[in-house]
Amino acid sequence: MSTASLRYIIAGQLRREYALLPNGKALLDVLGGNLVYAAVGLGIWEPEAMPGLVARVGEDYPREWLDALKQRGFDTRGIRILPEAVDLRSFYAFTDRSTRLVDDPVVHFARLGLQFPKALLGYRPPANTFDSRTRLGPISLRQGDFPEDFLDASAAHLCPLDYLTHTLLPAVLRQAGFTTVTLDPSPGTMTPTFWDDIPALLTGLTAFIPSEDDLRNLFHGRSTNLWQMAEALGAYGCEFVVIKCGERGQLLYDSVSKARWEISAYPARLVDTTGAGDAFCGGFLAGYRRTYDPLQAVLHGNISASLVVEGSGAFFALDALPGLAQARLEALKETVRKV
Repeated sequence: MSTASLRYIIAGQLRREYALLPNGKALLDVLGGNLVYAAVGLGIWEPEAMPGLVARVGEDYPREWLDALKQRGFDTRGIRILPEAVDLRSFYAFTDRSTRLVDDPVVHFARLGLQFPKALLGYRPPANTFDSRTRLGPISLRQGDFPEDFLDASAAHLCPLDYLTHTLLPAVLRQAGFTTVTLDPSPGTMTPTFWDDIPALLTGLTAFIPSEDDLRNLFHGRSTNLWQMAEALGAYGCEFVVIKCGERGQLLYDSVSKARWEISAYPARLVDTTGAGDAFCGGFLAGYRRTYDPLQAVLHGNISASLVVEGSGAFFALDALPGLAQARLEALKETVRKV
């Protein structure tokens, strides 16, 4: 891909994923992370304008996976390889088609009678910890992680990272002239502890795209009404608030017009819901830049998610039949409801 054509940037995390799927299939040490799924969600709609990717990985991250991203057309020059090993393992298990658990893998391999993989020895499930307000982690992103010409693009999405990264990067991007910046917050930020920090996180964003669970966690003890939550967040200077509600679809709130829409999830055949929310965000960014219409952007994101959940593997959705995404988009338009 020519660097002159770079229009989009996506910043996030790359992981090494281990998964037990609803059909009993085990995926052991495969390419994953919110960055790749968001990039795929965008790439479904913009195959000729694949995004530049920004992330940090350790020296032990498989180089062949980075090569595979490059071969798919993604600009990987923003993936910084650190001079030390970094544990980027992630484990999840499905107990049914939509229930995804991230607890102790030993229990789940035993439940299914599967041999526990040596590569997961020493793995610890993620703790429910808060993001740090003062300390960057090894894979937190810095301004210097962006190749200089990446800042010539004009649209960016920030995947769930950490509080400090999310407070730093939007300002860097706006200063560079980006006109569209969307952000999916970290669960470690979406807690009542960070309530007073949220306004600074939203100011100037094109779209804030939390999950319903994260939003309810942030507003715990303050509100149970999702529209009230969206309105409160929109008042902080964010153009659009999009709430991802899983199998129920999305809610869209326009902070300027005060308009509200409900969009049902496309009725996809669920195989693996991993990365669906991230793919939605990538599709949203592509749809918004194609139309500058937030409702059309949500529809594009919705279809990106529908393609991702119908298979396993980071690149599955990029191999969908030509025209399928557009056909689904036209069908989904009929289900939109203005509230």
